[in-house]
Amino acid sequence: MASMMETQCHGSSFSSPRAYLRALAETPARLARRAVSVSTSYDEMSAVRARSGSDMHKTLRWFDLVGFGVGGMVGAGVFVTTGRASRLCAGPSVVISYAIAGLCALLSAFCYTEFAVDMPVAGGAFSYLRVTFGEFAAFLTGANLVLDYVMSNAAVARGFTSYLGTAIGVPAAKWRFTVGGLPNGFNEIDVVAVVVVLVITLIICYSTRESSVVNMVLTALHIIFILFVIILGFCKGDWHNLTEPANPTGNPSGFFPYGVSGVFNGASMVYLSYIGYDAVSTMAEEVRYPVKDIPIGVSGSVLIVTVLYCLMAASMSKLLPYDMIDPDAPFSAALTGEWETRVIGAGASLGIVTSLVVAMLGQARYMCVIGRSSVVPAWFARVHPKTSTPVNSSAFLGILTAAISLFTDLNVLLNLVSIGTLFVFYMVANAVIFRRYVVVGRTKPWPTISFLCSFSLTSIFFTVIWQIAPQGRAKALILCVTAVIAASLVQIFHCMVKQARKPEFWGVPLMPWMPSVSIFLNVFLLGSLDRPSYVRFGYFSGFAVLVYVFYSVHASFDAHGDGSFTQKNGETQTESAQESTDPGVKV
Repeated sequence: MASMMETQCHGSSFSSPRAYLRALAETPARLARRAVSVSTSYDEMSAVRARSGSDMHKTLRWFDLVGFGVGGMVGAGVFVTTGRASRLCAGPSVVISYAIAGLCALLSAFCYTEFAVDMPVAGGAFSYLRVTFGEFAAFLTGANLVLDYVMSNAAVARGFTSYLGTAIGVPAAKWRFTVGGLPNGFNEIDVVAVVVVLVITLIICYSTRESSVVNMVLTALHIIFILFVIILGFCKGDWHNLTEPANPTGNPSGFFPYGVSGVFNGASMVYLSYIGYDAVSTMAEEVRYPVKDIPIGVSGSVLIVTVLYCLMAASMSKLLPYDMIDPDAPFSAALTGEWETRVIGAGASLGIVTSLVVAMLGQARYMCVIGRSSVVPAWFARVHPKTSTPVNSSAFLGILTAAISLFTDLNVLLNLVSIGTLFVFYMVANAVIFRRYVVVGRTKPWPTISFLCSFSLTSIFFTVIWQIAPQGRAKALILCVTAVIAASLVQIFHCMVKQARKPEFWGVPLMPWMPSVSIFLNVFLLGSLDRPSYVRFGYFSGFAVLVYVFYSVHASFDAHGDGSFTQKNGETQTESAQESTDPGVKV
């Protein structure tokens, strides 16, 4: 009888005002049923994926993924971030900062890779969290991630105008015009940014394969420009600049002028230069051989970018003493020749285009899979039968990005990005541990949940002490004790709780140590962000919760209220049996 009533109500929440009011009255019950409901890898790759209609063609190989990863990470930001980290935090030891940040990125990349190999779908972090922590956690993180993609892409597109102007010798102010009556920060119209975004939108709508070719060509050209800057720095620079400041009486000397704390503060600043590899995981559904290609593509791109970043940092440190570096334009200030400045502008312009291609591919696939889950209209989930791309999501988000980039200032946008992405990295690291140690219905989740909560709280305490406590022995002692407690928690969990699930093809090594270190580092990096970032995150997360309560949970209940293809808590133990009977599912 209950099943019959659910079927009759299926799809009825938004059919009339009365039906919607009736649905609102049932919100608590629907939240209890849907918010913590989890899907399975099997369903994500079968019934859920079928909601897009046509399939995305499997045309990508490992070299395509490496190209996407490198292109997505090595944007124009490295030309600025390196100078800020060196001048304000680490000095010449910014090279070590980049190496530490690269290690952090690699650990997060391992977590993404385990999920992507086991479940090669286009949803990336959204799908990974949906099969572990449930629908609400996935929706909240997915909403923040899509927002960060759109905002950062709009910011990067406006940056393209400035760097293109530098490359061809025309000031960016001549490419933009001011509209009176609009508030400052929203009154400079940038048509060039809009054109760039719309052209890239057309490319990614047309074909993923052609998008990869365009990205590979532009990324290769960009790397040539970067190598040129690196070689120029090593040839024109002075090794003494690595240890001697220009003003030794007013600034500390040595390779580590700000000590170990400066190196780690620099790492937290430059880590954002590595954001972009997560977009590669959204291509998993279009990879021909996921088991082999995804680990190479994701990890390989992070390693390549780490080497490039370290070489760029060393090159810049040779060019100038750290106390003479311009934090806003380090290479342009160090290489004062007009042709050298234009080379930097041209390289940065190419970097912006490649990062836009990858990020816009990623944001469209996130939106597509969010649409498949029915928490946003299913229109976003459609894959065009001719192009085999999520045209609706690509076009909608492309137009939205273009509209924002048309009038919103770069600095306004940059205050709205980063925190959501780091939060998602943190959640994915937690999810990979939870998925390894918990199979609902077969194992008790509380030991794992208790470990994750206590380890996160310990990481937060360490971060707070690092940020606010004054320098001295007391601070060092507290930090050491906290680090020992954190390591002890991991070791106790490792010894007392057995893994409930072994990855069939590829898994994060040294479980649970590597994901735990990733959790710690992401919490540490979140602690380095400014107050406006947290205010934005709080406001938008609150808005996302309202959308979920007043729309998404009801749309999801309509789609899944009859129990179709989404496993409820207590039933996910069937996943392993389903997957074992279909060995081709994962590959």
